[in-house]
Amino acid sequence: MAWKYCYKDALPFSAMVAVECINVGLNILFKAATLKGLSYYVFIFYSYAIATLVLLPLPFIFRRTELPTFKLSLLYRIFLLGVIGVLAQICGYRGIAYSSPTLASAISNLTPAFTFILAIIFRMEILALRSSITQAKIMGTIASISGAMVVVFYKGPTIISASPESPSPSLLPLDSSQTNWIIGGLLLAAEYLLFSISFIVQTQVIKTYPSELIVVFLNNLCGTIISAPVCLLAEGNLSAWRLRPDIALVAILYSGFASALFTVVYVWGLHLKGPVYVSNFKPLSIAIAAAMTVIFLGDALYLGRYASDRACTNKDIHT
Repeated sequence: MAWKYCYKDALPFSAMVAVECINVGLNILFKAATLKGLSYYVFIFYSYAIATLVLLPLPFIFRRTELPTFKLSLLYRIFLLGVIGVLAQICGYRGIAYSSPTLASAISNLTPAFTFILAIIFRMEILALRSSITQAKIMGTIASISGAMVVVFYKGPTIISASPESPSPSLLPLDSSQTNWIIGGLLLAAEYLLFSISFIVQTQVIKTYPSELIVVFLNNLCGTIISAPVCLLAEGNLSAWRLRPDIALVAILYSGFASALFTVVYVWGLHLKGPVYVSNFKPLSIAIAAAMTVIFLGDALYLGRYASDRACTNKDIHT
């Protein structure tokens, strides 16, 4: 009885909290690497490639028996997951380049709302308006969307000032920085909408073929195959693909191993608990990101908008 509770409740909770911490760390490292000139197209492709290599031996080591026949329609769905994943990462990392990792975590509040709405549309959640649980979910959805809009469009007083080495706001074009911030917020919202769609598709895939490691490996393999031509065409500067022993290499290696870990945890959580449960942990990343960006990037922390003077400068946006 105790083991059943641990496996079905305590372990998923702990795993989801750990994954959010790892994900915030990834965003912080990515932002720090882009400040040193790393192209996010290079970052996305290498991350997918490393994650695929990390996951390659796992289905053979932890082999499951009595799996259903692998059908071609299942491969189409996994390929669709790869397309969604690549688009989500392009939107997400582009959005962070325009804004900051803390805004990315704040906008992640939209994930439970998007996932809940999609789960109702695809009949994975029952909408019982008289149920207190359903009413709480609806109120949470409204609060999530409202909160995300406030974070993007409202900039309140400064809570913690930026570090001295940050560029002075007076040296930056105000309209440009505000525009970049809003564009970043919209791109991040698109990322989390795509993530919510992927949660729904992954849940359906894992019900059809209940082997998390095989599904995750094929998903990352498809992401690598899709991202290769897209990123090579988008980043035509061949010198940008040459890796050196600096923070960019650390960020890419961290991303590859972290992506492999949290995609396995996400799919396992989707199989065990469903898409709404997994998405409910996204808001936890706000507090983690706010603290880490202030400490490691020297960002300013505002009431309403989590802003960084550096995050909104044009020089940080790499094409």
